[in-house]
Amino acid sequence: MLRGFATVSFYAADVKAAREWYSKLLGIEAYYAVPSAEEPAYVEFRFGDFQCELGIIDAKYAPHQVGNGPSGAIVSWHVDDLEGELERLLELGARLNEGIVERGNNTGFRTASVVDPFGNLIGIMSNPHYLEILAGLKG
Repeated sequence: MLRGFATVSFYAADVKAAREWYSKLLGIEAYYAVPSAEEPAYVEFRFGDFQCELGIIDAKYAPHQVGNGPSGAIVSWHVDDLEGELERLLELGARLNEGIVERGNNTGFRTASVVDPFGNLIGIMSNPHYLEILAGLKG
């Protein structure tokens, strides 16, 4: 049974540059790096309400071709301010992949996606269901 996302893995030819970019985006430093922080082949962040894991792996280890175009599945993270977060991603150097789209019949589900400077797709969304689940967990 699928229980939820544990780790999302992105690839980058320059792991150090990717670590710096994602540190700015997430507002935290990577907590893990191998083989070393100075010369990482993999770094990992934990963030958000459920401490989701985001791993950045050296592109030479990718099981698929990593090119200059966007690649990978779009994993969407809930954000409270879709317009503001989209603007912030673009200011950090991401490129627009898909602008804000209303999903459904005015149900509050709205998405957008960007391509990070390393070719990975990042989805963001306003997701009322996420907020309902979170409120239920907080009781």
